[in-house]
Amino acid sequence: MEYLNILLQEIYKIFFLVIPVLVTVAMIVWLDRRVWASIQKRRGPNVVGPFGLLQSLADALKYIFKEIIIPASANKVIFILAPIVTMTLALAAWAVIPFSESLILSDINVGILYLFAISSLGVYGIIMGGWASNSKYPFLGAIRSAAQMVSYEVSIGIIIINVLLCVGSLNLKDIVNAQQDLWFVFPLFPMFVIFFISALAETNRPPFDLPEAEAELVAGYQTEYSGMMYAMFWLGEYANILLMCAMGSILFLGGWLPPLDIYPFNIVPSFFWMILKILFLFLLFSIVKAIVPRYRYDQLMRLGWKVFLPFSLFYVVLTASFLFYFELLPTKVY
Repeated sequence: MEYLNILLQEIYKIFFLVIPVLVTVAMIVWLDRRVWASIQKRRGPNVVGPFGLLQSLADALKYIFKEIIIPASANKVIFILAPIVTMTLALAAWAVIPFSESLILSDINVGILYLFAISSLGVYGIIMGGWASNSKYPFLGAIRSAAQMVSYEVSIGIIIINVLLCVGSLNLKDIVNAQQDLWFVFPLFPMFVIFFISALAETNRPPFDLPEAEAELVAGYQTEYSGMMYAMFWLGEYANILLMCAMGSILFLGGWLPPLDIYPFNIVPSFFWMILKILFLFLLFSIVKAIVPRYRYDQLMRLGWKVFLPFSLFYVVLTASFLFYFELLPTKVY
């Protein structure tokens, strides 16, 4: 009976995390479209509900009631599994994200490693979807996506090492607590910029949306998908984007910490600061989508391997040397 109680508590916690994430994803799509429209001097979604807020709900309902068509030549099992894998992994990563000192589903001491592993596994869903479709466009899109995500994960991993050198712990709460005096965005600003650009490439966002380049690949790895299966890819994609924003705010922007530990700021609930920082980073994602033209594939690869990788490696050496020389290496575990 005791085990059952523990199990029910955990299920309740998971629902309490997953449902807000899914609702936020729907709202974030609306925000994305509004920002994109306002930069292009359009109105954006403004008909369904107040300010068009229910447009995402209307789109979701449309996908739910659409027929799911599985191509005759497709590998049916893998074809169906692909969107499920993508969405499940995107949501599983949220388990270790701390929204405040106590608001966290699973406080494990290798949180950042878990995040890195889960985001690496996201490639599998896309490869499965592209290959199982048994069509040349989805397959090309999947190959592009896999190569792109793997390339930029290397840079993200090395950028994370920079932060870990300053903290001395893999726990996400420790990383946030280490920034109480100074947010890492200031000493590690070049790394923050590279992290942001790599996050765009990692989540297949413009200007790095080569896997679903409409001009040459129809819709990339999603070409053969319809109905709820397409919607699951779409949900997974936006959940991943939000996850990258959360990672950026934890690693560089002090997570749930207020900008200054003084009166008007420190009475605001810490949860609110975390949400605000995630929204700020997402806003940057949206603005980039509207103002930057798409990269050519060879330029994308060159940027990842020949620019970001050597620079982030050099910065690791620089950070380690600085910390060692000034005896600032973390000795105590928070």
